[in-house]
Amino acid sequence: MTATKVHLVIALLMGLSGVALLAAAAHVTGTTNIQTAGQMLLFHAPTVMGATVARKAGFLHDVLARIAISVVILGVALFAADLTRRGFASEALFPRAAPIGGFLMLAGWLGLALAALLAKRA
Repeated sequence: MTATKVHLVIALLMGLSGVALLAAAAHVTGTTNIQTAGQMLLFHAPTVMGATVARKAGFLHDVLARIAISVVILGVALFAADLTRRGFASEALFPRAAPIGGFLMLAGWLGLALAALLAKRA
């Protein structure tokens, strides 16, 4: 499976997970963390899809974009998993998982900006 297909499938699963978490948050009280996790997944799913399409079209530096997209995915996964676990089990995924995930999301966004600057195509 190509990196393009992997990134697109993950983005679609992020969207699915985001909708599921928001639905769960609507039916359970005290679920602010679950709602935030769902929102992060839904906010970043189109980012991953768009960046993947832009990379494939040559509007992002290929290697840098692949890395940045993967970093965004990892960051969202850590952040959302930690908040979801806190919401359902009242305990962290592991210490500092959400801040690490947040930092990775920021790093991924910065990587995408650099990939756009270094792209050969305007």
